[in-house]
Amino acid sequence: MSNRKVYRVKLSADERCELEAVSKGKRGQLKIAAWKVQRAKAMLLCDEGDEGPAWQDQDVAEAVGTTTRSLENWRKHAVAHGPLSVLERQKRTSTKAPIVDGEVEAKLTQIACSEPIDGKSKWSLRMLADRLVELEIVDSISYETVRRTMKKTF
Repeated sequence: MSNRKVYRVKLSADERCELEAVSKGKRGQLKIAAWKVQRAKAMLLCDEGDEGPAWQDQDVAEAVGTTTRSLENWRKHAVAHGPLSVLERQKRTSTKAPIVDGEVEAKLTQIACSEPIDGKSKWSLRMLADRLVELEIVDSISYETVRRTMKKTF
């Protein structure tokens, strides 16, 4: 493993001051989340600026209780978006469209309220899932998705 750092953090005096305030764990009456305190301490120890100690990754990781991989990711993010950006959570983005929309839910309800097939006394979740696929309402669906949808509907 190489000791060569690809992303080097150099903090300005203002950034350093802000990170030091966060690393203390409290701001007035407000408590600061432990993960923010941990990242602030790590950024201060990684600082290769004029006032920074510029510790090795292994030493910083041990000092703040994280892995060197996480530390590398934090440094990369700090270089790309600014050192204070590591103190903010990333918003999750979901690119997958839901399987069950209003139309599928309506058809599922219609099927569930109808007479079951094959002389059964009532619909099972697996039978409903299979019927939705059989009628080509959806390409595939699990019985668990059917259960969640039915729980919401009924």
